[in-house]
Amino acid sequence: MMRVQCARAAMFLVTLIPTLCNAAGPAYRDPKPQRYDLTKRASEIDPRAQEHPELNFVFQDKNGKVTDLQHAVVDTSVKPQGKLVIWLMGHNQGLFERISSYGLHGVQVHYANGWFGTLKPEVRDNGTTLGEIRLEAATGEDHSKLVEIPQPDGMMERTRQFLLWLAKEHPQGKWEQFLTRDGEAVRWDKVIVSGISHGSTTAARFAKHQAVDRVVMFSGPRDQTETWLGFTSATPSNRYFGFTHVLDSGWTADHYCRSWEMLQLHHHGPIVDVDEVAAPYGNTRRLVTNFDVNNDAKRAHGAVVPGGSASKDADGKYRHEAVWRYLFTHPVEQTGPMSPLDPNCEHDLR
Repeated sequence: MMRVQCARAAMFLVTLIPTLCNAAGPAYRDPKPQRYDLTKRASEIDPRAQEHPELNFVFQDKNGKVTDLQHAVVDTSVKPQGKLVIWLMGHNQGLFERISSYGLHGVQVHYANGWFGTLKPEVRDNGTTLGEIRLEAATGEDHSKLVEIPQPDGMMERTRQFLLWLAKEHPQGKWEQFLTRDGEAVRWDKVIVSGISHGSTTAARFAKHQAVDRVVMFSGPRDQTETWLGFTSATPSNRYFGFTHVLDSGWTADHYCRSWEMLQLHHHGPIVDVDEVAAPYGNTRRLVTNFDVNNDAKRAHGAVVPGGSASKDADGKYRHEAVWRYLFTHPVEQTGPMSPLDPNCEHDLR
């Protein structure tokens, strides 16, 4: 296949990226369509990457285990949707297998997300601290006086560098479609940001700042004392989707119901129990489950994503397959009716 090669100064990574420079040229055809699971360390992709041990952000833990390994997935045997999921927590293979089966690309990047445990309560709960640090960790821009996270170590640049590497090393995946033509920025209009718990909260904070295609929030968001949840959002409210278990402590303490209403998800339908209502769940954005977790709040917290805590039937199959597909693929223009605020949801959690 003939390709026009053009020079591009891609600092610290590559000097020629034909796929980026010739995006309009002939499409690469994978001779063996399949699911690809790819990995690469962030510190090997970009030599500017640094450790920040004061934020629990390192390349290896104290036992020598690599912590900056990044993951990517794409299934070239499935019709592509032209969208990229950025997962903001530890790698979840089951989830990646599912998003790739929907025709989505996926990456999980290593960025500064271990800082939460380093903050004292009097600083952490002042109403603005968490949102500022989350935004700095996501963007690599100066939003907080408490941390110093430079651009190469923020989620945005880690994602761009990973995509540049993938475009060069794995042409079957057509990863260049998620970068601008010059490779200088991520195509955020093609991005779904997602995570669980801390990751879902950062996903929502980032989407307030940067318009994205969709936000998928599992067991979150939290930040129950923060004001940023009420900020004007760059991403329209109909593009946010949430799913939690009702025995999750974040739900029983009203953290999630507060966050969902501050994100204006009640404008797009009521809270729906997915174990009682079939897809498409009234086109709502607020989904919950109440399956038996033996009254274990910790299990409930992780029960909404594929894994050992998730609900399974007698044959060992996941019961929430339709929920996961809905969260990542339901047309954003299809929404439920505006619903009143929940009178049982406490909004002043200070």
